[in-house]
Amino acid sequence: MTSEAEPTGILGSRPTLSQDQVKHLEFIQAVITRLGTNSFLVKGWCLTLAAGLLVFAAEGSRLSVAATAFVPLVAFWFLDGYFLWQERLFRKLYDQARKPGAEVELFSMNPYPYAGQVRWRQAAFSVTLSLFYGGIGVAHLAVLLAVVLG
Repeated sequence: MTSEAEPTGILGSRPTLSQDQVKHLEFIQAVITRLGTNSFLVKGWCLTLAAGLLVFAAEGSRLSVAATAFVPLVAFWFLDGYFLWQERLFRKLYDQARKPGAEVELFSMNPYPYAGQVRWRQAAFSVTLSLFYGGIGVAHLAVLLAVVLG
């Protein structure tokens, strides 16, 4: 008995995917890659902006800058959470489309039927995003306290 993870030809023949199905999987994979790249860029922009704002706030002891530095941090966190949520939805779509005889409409790029399985909140507050943005948030708090107490 073969499992679904085994390649064709090892323990018997399995139904194979058509060229159209393979092309569909390539389209989905391209979206997943693009979402991962967007997430990486958002993290880079957030880190750059946070560092600049925190240096500016600490150097000039400006409470207003230190306080408003939280706004872009939260905005980038939510945007990155959205990209991760979308990526997870497309991975679900990919997982369904890769199966021979799948019920996914050929060339469908609609991941929202899987929205009940993957929640935005779970993605936005995943361990990796929480550690990354939470760490930057702690740095923001430290500078804010230094400005207030200094």
